[in-house]
Amino acid sequence: MELNLQSTKTLANGVEMPRLGLGVYKMTDPDEALQAIGTALETGYRAIDTAAVYGNEAQVGEAVRTSGIPREELFITSKVWNTDQGYDETLRAFEKSLRELNMDYLDLYLTHWPIAGTFADTYRAIERLYEEKLIRVPGVSNHHRHHLEEVFAVANVKPMVNQIELHPYLSQEELRSFCLEHEIAVTSWSPLARGRLLDEPVIGRIAEARGKTPAEVIIRWHLQHDLIVIPKSVRPERVRSNADVFDFNLTDSEMEEIDGINRFERTGTDPDQIKL
Repeated sequence: MELNLQSTKTLANGVEMPRLGLGVYKMTDPDEALQAIGTALETGYRAIDTAAVYGNEAQVGEAVRTSGIPREELFITSKVWNTDQGYDETLRAFEKSLRELNMDYLDLYLTHWPIAGTFADTYRAIERLYEEKLIRVPGVSNHHRHHLEEVFAVANVKPMVNQIELHPYLSQEELRSFCLEHEIAVTSWSPLARGRLLDEPVIGRIAEARGKTPAEVIIRWHLQHDLIVIPKSVRPERVRSNADVFDFNLTDSEMEEIDGINRFERTGTDPDQIKL
């Protein structure tokens, strides 16, 4: 797969979504967030993934405006938090996010977690935002197959993206196959397993042989599995390094080796256990 930092994945409605973006989870210091996002945009990233609960939507908006990059060349994602779910509540939460970002629209808006009893209504509201052209793509995150099937039962338009915890210790092959069957692109959050994979011997051996860092090898693994990936870092050198993944290809045997370290091991909460 020949890719570069501007490579995109075509979603079910024809919208092009960048395959590599910057995640801004836990970027709570405004100056640090502005610097990291600014570095990413200067490096060539064109996708930023935020959420209401991250508390940094304003910094994302500011970084976009000061970058000088036309808004239509960027892909901005945000998410509705658990305590704001439900039909009317989601519409209000979206309006607040737009104000924080100081934008007229979002490229992608997601249900953050599938809160029992409300997540289907939350997605119906996201679908309305899509119909009103306030978002370009409707989606969800942290949805298992049974959550998606419940959404399908009430939706006129299926979610086009499912953002899930995914990394070589949690490869999610069954859910990925289900999403592929239904034309749902998969985005990997915690793609490095919150750093736990950086000392994995299999990754380290491949990285050393390739003259790459373990993080670069892992990000490349995501890309070669046709996954959208959003690594996060506030360190400018790491932001740049995470994008230095387009000058090599992992072989089929290397991909299989990395696939083989799956442990079904999460670093975050199982979506079935999420509480308000």
